[in-house]
Amino acid sequence: MDVLVMAGQLILSLAILVTLHELGHFLAARAFGIKVEKFYLFFDAWGIKLFSFKKGDTEYGIGWLPLGGYVKIAGMIDESLDTDQLKHDPEPWEFRAKPAWQRLIVMIGGVTVNAILGILIFAFLAFGYGRESEPMEKAIHGIAALDLGRSVGFEDGDKILEIDGKKVTTFREVTNPNHYLDGAVYTVERNGKRVDITLPKGFIDSMADNKNNFIAMRTKFTVDSTYVNANGKSPALKRGDKIIEIYGQPVKYFHEFTKLVRKHPQHWAPLKVVRDKDTIQLVANIDKNGKMGIVQKTDLPDTIIVERFSFGQSFGVGYDLAAENLSLNVRFFGKIFQGEADASKSLSGPVGIAQQFGSDWDWQRFWNLTGLLSVILAFMNLLPIPALDGGHVVFLLIEMVSGRPLPEKFLHVMQVIGMVILLSLMVFIFGNDFYKIFTK
Repeated sequence: MDVLVMAGQLILSLAILVTLHELGHFLAARAFGIKVEKFYLFFDAWGIKLFSFKKGDTEYGIGWLPLGGYVKIAGMIDESLDTDQLKHDPEPWEFRAKPAWQRLIVMIGGVTVNAILGILIFAFLAFGYGRESEPMEKAIHGIAALDLGRSVGFEDGDKILEIDGKKVTTFREVTNPNHYLDGAVYTVERNGKRVDITLPKGFIDSMADNKNNFIAMRTKFTVDSTYVNANGKSPALKRGDKIIEIYGQPVKYFHEFTKLVRKHPQHWAPLKVVRDKDTIQLVANIDKNGKMGIVQKTDLPDTIIVERFSFGQSFGVGYDLAAENLSLNVRFFGKIFQGEADASKSLSGPVGIAQQFGSDWDWQRFWNLTGLLSVILAFMNLLPIPALDGGHVVFLLIEMVSGRPLPEKFLHVMQVIGMVILLSLMVFIFGNDFYKIFTK
């Protein structure tokens, strides 16, 4: 069931993004009087389709292969590699008959829609939910250094003061992914002294290996509630119980407790618990996921700040978030080509993306990820690879500068090369997804 929920969210998100992307091409083409022969969500490979109908000159439909979608524009060399239409002289309603500036607008129509959509999604999320942040003052016990954090120099109890010399006011600033790319310097207070910790090169890859976790707020805890874990077991704990020992080891903070629990999946854990004024001994089951089935109540101040925005302000926030995510992706790809990031560790395909949606349907998380994917789709489609929008844009810019179109045979060959590149990337990304699953 969890898999179906994750897959359903991914398919719905991609259906929205692909349909609107192709609609951008479609509307631009129709605005210039260009005939659009097909408009498909998902690919109808080998002519297999789930649904179709024809209205006017255009066939609309849903294919069976959920790897994107397409519009087939008359007189254009695209992924269909249809060269029969090029055997006759250009018709006035064909793509190739239009001036280069009109063809350029058609080609950037899809990424323009995706960029605008990303801004709008982030804007409406900001307006509807606001922006949550936790002030660093809330971290009264400092931070919990997880395994990755400890490996680069953080210690339990560190209090983060600055990043690259700039004062840190919220925990959200601490976990900004831009810092992982930059080799940022974290200044912490440790035993009354200031200590600088520099994130090493390749830290972004280490974050991917550790599920994007390297520090957390350190908290003391009691049991707030219990639930049934994956083994169908619920611990015999009550609200207010304080776990002070597990497997004979004392625990004071929640991260110490969870670390020991995760080390013993499919096991019965001996616990020492303070209940009211008594100390009692219990055993509790740990499932295959390293879950015992408790929800903690922390001793931290309940001071999550929710910043609210007016309808007008939310569009500025949406633009800033879209621009920040675009910048992050551009810089990340730069790091890959510079050899400072490993694509096999940090890139996710459909399987990895589906897992990010989660096994429960949370609309705020769904739209946040959809907004992020919309921005990424806009960026990826503008990469100068033949067969992508960016490749077509490069060829059109060359034509506009030189004053003459590139030979159709050349464009056809480049389209084939582009398709080979894209198929190779798809094989790599899918293979990488499954490799991660089976080597966990």
